[in-house]
Amino acid sequence: MQNSFYNEILTDHNLHPAHKDKIEGANYTLEGVNPTCGDDIILSLRVDDNGIIQDGGFVGDGCAISQASADIMLDLIIGKSKEEAQHLSDLFLRMIRGKVTEAEKEELEEAGALEDISHMPARVKCAVLGWHTMDEMFTDGAGRIGPDGKPTGTATTEDQ
Repeated sequence: MQNSFYNEILTDHNLHPAHKDKIEGANYTLEGVNPTCGDDIILSLRVDDNGIIQDGGFVGDGCAISQASADIMLDLIIGKSKEEAQHLSDLFLRMIRGKVTEAEKEELEEAGALEDISHMPARVKCAVLGWHTMDEMFTDGAGRIGPDGKPTGTATTEDQ
């Protein structure tokens, strides 16, 4: 049953992504690269002055897992504060490593369906690409849009 649910969610978000689009007025943008698989996304967020993520989107190419995971992440974080988004990212990354409680997994809603990726080591970097990119964007300020209108850095999953 779990595997069927996982496949259904993955397929739906890959074939019909709700957030695969450029975002007008984004004030955070960062490229995320998974050199192992060739996944390459540009994550963009519009965050208001109170730190609430008002909108988000991504563009780029990659495997079904990286694309679906980024779309699921955006479903979950839009409307949340940067701190809440980082908390969810921490839960997701711990879930992928098999170190999350059932209650914590419930906080991840649909993203919890990707838990089985922890048993597929070659796919872990694919699943965490969007999440890792968002973390880098907020933690290091690498995703802040510079005076030239371009992002100030690139996130990579090499250090995962």
